[in-house]
Amino acid sequence: MKHYAGLDLSMETTQVCIVDESGRKIASMKVESAPAMIAQALREGGGVERAVIETGRMSPAICHGLRALGIPVVCIDARQAHQSLKALKANKTDPHDAAGLAQLARTGFYKEVHVKSPAAHGVRSVITTRNHLVESRMRLDNMIRGLCATFGFKPGPGQGKAFIDRVMEAANIPGLGQSITALLAVRTGLMKQIREMDLVLREFALRSQSCRQLMSIPGVGVQTSAAFAAAIDEVGRFRQSRTAGPYFGLVPRRHQSGEIDWTGRITKQGDSMVRKLLYEAANSILTRSRGSFALKAWALKVAKRRGLRKARVALARRLAVIMHAMLRDGTLFEA
Repeated sequence: MKHYAGLDLSMETTQVCIVDESGRKIASMKVESAPAMIAQALREGGGVERAVIETGRMSPAICHGLRALGIPVVCIDARQAHQSLKALKANKTDPHDAAGLAQLARTGFYKEVHVKSPAAHGVRSVITTRNHLVESRMRLDNMIRGLCATFGFKPGPGQGKAFIDRVMEAANIPGLGQSITALLAVRTGLMKQIREMDLVLREFALRSQSCRQLMSIPGVGVQTSAAFAAAIDEVGRFRQSRTAGPYFGLVPRRHQSGEIDWTGRITKQGDSMVRKLLYEAANSILTRSRGSFALKAWALKVAKRRGLRKARVALARRLAVIMHAMLRDGTLFEA
């Protein structure tokens, strides 16, 4: 008889529930959140035809670890799982969640999601770290401006050497000098780490054939190419390149029911970081790229007809489609 399992993950422990093909519960236990311990529990339960886990922080490591141990595990969208499980349980508990996931594994009523490779997560971690460092530097600059304003000193706009030189003048103001010196020391450390992250990304992009292909597009740089390649991960999981637009939430939201049919703003589903970078690349093509080429000419026509904002979104969506096609075919951008 076939068995199916649901795994409700948490940082320390995982609730395991095993059911047979008729839906009858065979076993329920709590084990350590480690692939080896979970695999052992599943084997002691008689082995499973399929195990199901939800998307979350722990799911990539657990999923890859279980697959390496020969456990057939499927990762499903947590939002869809939540909607499906609401009708199956009265109370939200770990055993109930695991039992519900086991029933989904048995019935096949789920949508499998791709679990990115460790290499893709490594690239994304560098980009995410860099973004957090930049945000911290911006908050620090605003803090410095606020402190200076309290003492009647105006360091002015900017963030480069001229800004630092002006802020250094405030170090001589009584009651402000120690604070400014401490904040500038922290800022120096942040700038050093940002430069190191930039170097890591640049070296990765130069080594990656995918990034070199994508950077042949005007306006697409190191961050955009690396983030896009990491988000796609496996080109073949998209049947058509045009599905890349919806994947990054760059298509309009639509609601249709009877005589009601309206189209709203973009869905903003999927990878927000890549969506933002594609939007910035589109803006760069429209406003800063030199020369004329077909893609830019098309976007300028959209801008003239619908406005610059909608043209940026439309161009970002088309960029996603073109970039996936380039990765699929192994080609460079043709202006």
